[in-house]
Amino acid sequence: MVTCGRGLAARGVDVVTFDFPYITGKRRVPDRAPVLDACFRSVVATARHHALFRGDRLFIGGKSMGGRIATHLGAAGIDGLAGIVALGYPLHPPRKPEQLRTAHLPALEAPLLIVQGERDTFGTPAELAPVIQEMRAAVTLHVVQGADHSFGVRGRPRAEVHEGVLEAVAAWIAGRYSV
Repeated sequence: MVTCGRGLAARGVDVVTFDFPYITGKRRVPDRAPVLDACFRSVVATARHHALFRGDRLFIGGKSMGGRIATHLGAAGIDGLAGIVALGYPLHPPRKPEQLRTAHLPALEAPLLIVQGERDTFGTPAELAPVIQEMRAAVTLHVVQGADHSFGVRGRPRAEVHEGVLEAVAAWIAGRYSV
């Protein structure tokens, strides 16, 4: 995410990156949702306190679980939330499409950008489509052709694929708020 943050910053988007407690504690198993939510909220509050964002509008997001936690925060409500970016939304665990992680999504009001690999084992764009149809928030689905959950595409340099993802995210943000 640091590389992604730098790429967005180079495109004029103010970015703050952070690690969840289980990462800083060098644990393999993620903390439960309340701990992850509290950590994310703390980072948002700190960034706002130190005026790290231009203006008073805020976009939040993350990769995989970080994007899912961002949608949890969005569903719970954050003042001035201009949008959410989910890179590789983990719709379900791999090979367990019956275990959907979507109960909170209908509560979202802020616009949502989902960047999803065409071959993502955590949920393909086709699997996301009916979920998106049930949401009241404006949702943009950007599909990375041939990509897996990490946006790896066979036969294409990773940096080239990631540049395309960064361009899509920066353009989506710019379309909602002057960066």
